Amino acid sequence: MKATSRTNLLGMTPVQLASYFEEIGEKPFRATQVLKWMHQHGAESFDEMTNISKTLRVKLNEQAEIREPEVVSQDISKDGTRKWVIRVDGGSCVETVLIPEGNRGTLCVSSQVGCSLNCSFCSTGKQGFNRNLSAAEIIGQVRIAIKSFGAMDPANKRVVTNVVMMGMGEPLMNFERVVSAMTLMMEDNAYGLSKRRVTLSTAGVVPAIDKLGDVLDVSLAVSLHAPNDKLRDELVPVNKKYPIKELMDACHRYLGKLNDKRVITIEYTMMEGVNDLPEHAHQLAKLLKTLPCKLNIIPFNPFPNSGYTRPKAAAIEHFKNTMHKAGIRTTGRRTRGEEIDAACGQLGGIVEDRTKRTSKLIPLVQEIIPTTTPTAR
Repeated sequence: MKATSRTNLLGMTPVQLASYFEEIGEKPFRATQVLKWMHQHGAESFDEMTNISKTLRVKLNEQAEIREPEVVSQDISKDGTRKWVIRVDGGSCVETVLIPEGNRGTLCVSSQVGCSLNCSFCSTGKQGFNRNLSAAEIIGQVRIAIKSFGAMDPANKRVVTNVVMMGMGEPLMNFERVVSAMTLMMEDNAYGLSKRRVTLSTAGVVPAIDKLGDVLDVSLAVSLHAPNDKLRDELVPVNKKYPIKELMDACHRYLGKLNDKRVITIEYTMMEGVNDLPEHAHQLAKLLKTLPCKLNIIPFNPFPNSGYTRPKAAAIEHFKNTMHKAGIRTTGRRTRGEEIDAACGQLGGIVEDRTKRTSKLIPLVQEIIPTTTPTAR
């Protein structure tokens, strides 16, 4: 769908939506009614909202809209993994992946068109960067996934039980809009997900991790991928700005702001001969020994011209055993959706690159983190 001059209500938080209704001369409680229609019932238009007056419906049709991004295609892999290619304003496309596991469904959501961080082993980063997604484009991915199963009615079996901000882009580089979208994911009058079932994954934008802990209570995953700065500088260039010690300190601070016993998930994409050696395992064990965490080992998922290969099973097993002996809870992620390029690190989408790779990768911190952000604690 093309952008219009009408106000898109889809990405507004409860507070933002209540303010909108006040601005147009309506009672703030209308926000709750419209939230439920949009997110719990999947309403496509205001005409479907039978518990608001016809006069208000006419006003909303003139001034506002409910506009989610356009689905270009949907692929389903042999293991049941689904991938949607979704066109956003401006014509670029992002990708969203649903991974079923028993009675759970984990939805991997994108936050940017491409990514500016240029991690060397990630297909998304190789596509360049175009822009940040709006809150409506982010939460629209959740709505699209649920609607595709005809399960908007809360009485039906829920197909999306977990949401991870691990799709295309670095979520903390799109801070305000991502926070708005995650607020809706956990809002009782929208999707009602538990704070334990909404996870943000970051490559390590340290000031934004600190800001996130001040405004939102979600689970945190850190894309580490290397146990020392020299190697991580090569694999994850943002490390040159925020090295490992600063990142680990930020993780401790984040956990200190939570009121429960959650842990940080450490993501470690393993590549043969790069970061899978015994010395890497020992370095990582030493690094993580004081951090309440669980380690998720991800075998590298190939994509054209990456220059990396997947490690041998024996190397993965040896690495895991070293971590277990060090007392670090470790799991190995099973590759899902590989034949439809839906596996971790394979998402590419269609990106009109605006980065010009020789320019600075990291914007100023004040551009990443807005002065005010909707609060969902």
